[in-house]
Amino acid sequence: MADTFRITLGQMNPTVGDIPGNAAKARAAWAAGRDAGADLVALPEMFITGYNAQDLVMKAAFHTAAMQAVEALAQECADGPALAIGCPWAEGAELFNAYLICKNGRIASRVLKHHLPNDTVFDEVRIFDAGPLGGPYSVGNTRVGTPICEDAWHSDVTETLEETGAEFFLVPNGSPYDRTKFETRLNLMVARVVETGLPLIYLNMVGGQDDQVFDGGSFALNPGGALAVQLPVFDEVIAHVDLARGPEGWRVVEGQKAHHPGEWEQDYRVMVTALRDYCAKTGFKQVLLGMSGGVDSALVATIAADALGPDNVRCVMLPSEYTSSHSLEDAEACAKALGCRYDYVPISDTRAAVTDTLAPLFEGLEADLTEENIQSRIRGLLLMAMSNKFGEMLLTTGNKSEVAVGYATIYGDMAGGYNPIKDLYKTRVFETCRWRNANHRDWMMGNAGEVIPDRIITKPPSAELREDQKDSDSLPDYPDLDAMLEILVDRNGSIADCVAAGFDADTARKIERLIYLSEYKRFQSAPGARLTKGAFWLDRRYPIVNQWREPS
Repeated sequence: MADTFRITLGQMNPTVGDIPGNAAKARAAWAAGRDAGADLVALPEMFITGYNAQDLVMKAAFHTAAMQAVEALAQECADGPALAIGCPWAEGAELFNAYLICKNGRIASRVLKHHLPNDTVFDEVRIFDAGPLGGPYSVGNTRVGTPICEDAWHSDVTETLEETGAEFFLVPNGSPYDRTKFETRLNLMVARVVETGLPLIYLNMVGGQDDQVFDGGSFALNPGGALAVQLPVFDEVIAHVDLARGPEGWRVVEGQKAHHPGEWEQDYRVMVTALRDYCAKTGFKQVLLGMSGGVDSALVATIAADALGPDNVRCVMLPSEYTSSHSLEDAEACAKALGCRYDYVPISDTRAAVTDTLAPLFEGLEADLTEENIQSRIRGLLLMAMSNKFGEMLLTTGNKSEVAVGYATIYGDMAGGYNPIKDLYKTRVFETCRWRNANHRDWMMGNAGEVIPDRIITKPPSAELREDQKDSDSLPDYPDLDAMLEILVDRNGSIADCVAAGFDADTARKIERLIYLSEYKRFQSAPGARLTKGAFWLDRRYPIVNQWREPS
């Protein structure tokens, strides 16, 4: 009986729908495992299709192509280690989230996911059928138990596997980032190890898909919950994990333990990775954005420079007569510090032409928000024209505070294909700018040092759509606003919860009203990087038409 077992982990970045490309990545991981003498090469959940493929998986032609690709992989990888890969699997009228074990030129074993997640960004109950509680599969003379992702969050699957002879667990995942997710995963996997007394290897994918970023961070635990291996977060890695058999069974051999970065760095890397992969996977190589001289556009420009390189980022200042001199100076200074292209496109003449065109219709009516929004929509029109002409994707720059209460102009500053800071509250925007000025990492393609001038961070925020305008004219100060939004949005709390936290009931009720009224804007807004479990998209699904308000 063998006393060692080597698993090659492919902590890799698939692309949804790119079945040939994902298969090529699988072959590369398998070849690395073969060359390293692995017994088993493992890839994450649903790797062949990419994850989360949503309703695309239910398309018969798609899941059939995925199954055929794995059958071809099995034949190509016949002479060497077993290959384990996530794939949809159809049997009759049923469709499963499956993990396929390929040996000797064929699919030798199938594991079918039992617990289907139906919360936050997942609705697998609608897409897949639940598989049965099953037993382990054999690789050589070793019996491996594989709870697929959510299955490892529940003790019944691992207990069944342990009772039916599993000697250790391999847990393939498509688990996206949020700020608390890594600790949640680790705590739950420790619980499974303590309950069963078996080692556990947790394999997660990396890379961006729409709003979600899969953060990797794969790890291995020994009985008792001791951490034996920790792979880095966010990086594509092919790593070899060894197990040794002793008198008490298998134990993971101590291996690399990568540094785990802090919350601010992880959030920032998610925003960079989300934009980088969104562009790479949709075919955009360059981006542009409206550069206002404010903190939001400065941060988005910095994220874009770090994601794509400064040469691939165009910053456009579109001033009106209300744009302050310091905004002009700050926008140019930031773009130059980043090394991005900076264009200056004044809109005053265009605004005057639009105003004159509408004057006969608006005669006798006072100027109001309409005229302010015209400025924003002119900017959106000009930026989209540049996007079309130059083939650069337009980035929108609204933070979560603005997105929540609708402090943005639809078809104006909301125009764009992606929003890197969509899930970042304004107070966190300021702190993220300070963090980036003080920190630089090798995964950042932008310049090091203070790339966001301090005045951008410290001056009072303003949309500059009228004389002496400040955001605080229309909204509570951002620390108060964000605290109420965190209660009402992220925690799905109530007006009473806001009052209990020390806020005025009428103010909280006004904020609640704005959140509901702005749903139609969010429905038409660009996707953006998900940082929390309260992100605006799949995490929070509310009707556009909604007359309910919390009673007084």
